[in-house]
Amino acid sequence: MADTNQTPRGIDKAAIRAAAQNLTDGPVTAGYKGDRAAVLKMLNEALATELVCINRYKRHYYTVVGLQNAAIKAEFLEHATQEQEHADWLAERIVQLNGEPDYNPATLLDRSHAEYDESREVQAMVRANLIAERVAIESYRQMIEQIGDSDPTTKQLLIKIMAVEEEHADDMRDLLI
Repeated sequence: MADTNQTPRGIDKAAIRAAAQNLTDGPVTAGYKGDRAAVLKMLNEALATELVCINRYKRHYYTVVGLQNAAIKAEFLEHATQEQEHADWLAERIVQLNGEPDYNPATLLDRSHAEYDESREVQAMVRANLIAERVAIESYRQMIEQIGDSDPTTKQLLIKIMAVEEEHADDMRDLLI
């Protein structure tokens, strides 16, 4: 005997109707399968990482000197801008999951996977950024693996960000002498 709450495709109509409840939860319905506390912690760590990366790239952008370094300077600014976009996406997702984005500067470095860098030599800056990009890639890879299929929206966001981080790492590798 067929369940009258399911269509031939296996859609659970009762679960769909239940989505009309608890409206203050926004996009988080009863069908959300992720460990929201764990996902929010990961996302806030990723946010901290992106914020540190923005600051590192901005510092490098403003401290690189010399006409021969104009292309590197421009690359640093482009990456800082893209890291800011990542931070915005992460903060937005944290809010969608009914969390609070943690911008507290007092704990930023402790929560970040990447490190800040105050190098003065251009190749040291490039190297520090390449290391940070590789750290970010591995961090996102692990987050994606942990989330699995329990939160497809967050997983897709992290995949999208990781793809850009891979491009950044490739750019930094190309700038190494």
